[in-house]
Amino acid sequence: MEDDIALYIEASEESMQNSVEHFKKEASRVRSGKASPSMFNGLKVDYYGTMTPVSQVANIKAQDGRTLTISPWEKSMLQAIEQSIFQANLGVTPQNDGETIRVVLPILTEERRKDLIKQVAVLVENAKVSIRNARRDVMSEIKQAVKDGYPEDMGKDKENIVQGLTNKYSANVDALMKLKEEDIMKI
Repeated sequence: MEDDIALYIEASEESMQNSVEHFKKEASRVRSGKASPSMFNGLKVDYYGTMTPVSQVANIKAQDGRTLTISPWEKSMLQAIEQSIFQANLGVTPQNDGETIRVVLPILTEERRKDLIKQVAVLVENAKVSIRNARRDVMSEIKQAVKDGYPEDMGKDKENIVQGLTNKYSANVDALMKLKEEDIMKI
């Protein structure tokens, strides 16, 4: 029974880590004050019938602090990439010159920055809900093990370990939120 509980806790911690990693990935898509190729992570185009990430069909570079260039390896992909950017509703307008796509990011207003912070706050809450769900699942397994004869004091120790993991990963998400907020508010 001890081994089973250890496995539940390990799986719970892995789930919490995955929640933090997912938050990092999603938060990287939220635009900060400077141009970053990570804005287009998750953006997919139809490449010969297969939905493929833009980064696998084109080179994406930050030309300067506000301009990104997307150079597809095949010119036939220009239109598909341009359409994908429009459909993603990123708040930018791609400019196709026949060779590359140039994306100039508008200067963020204070109001827009606050909206972006609200978007990140939603991502934070989603990550924390996921972390709490992982905690709930392992706590119910521990409680069931106690009902089935596992020593109660050892069950409490395991619950304390799980709560410590929950606090640790929630604090990680909060720290990442603070960094992202500073990045967005930086002019």
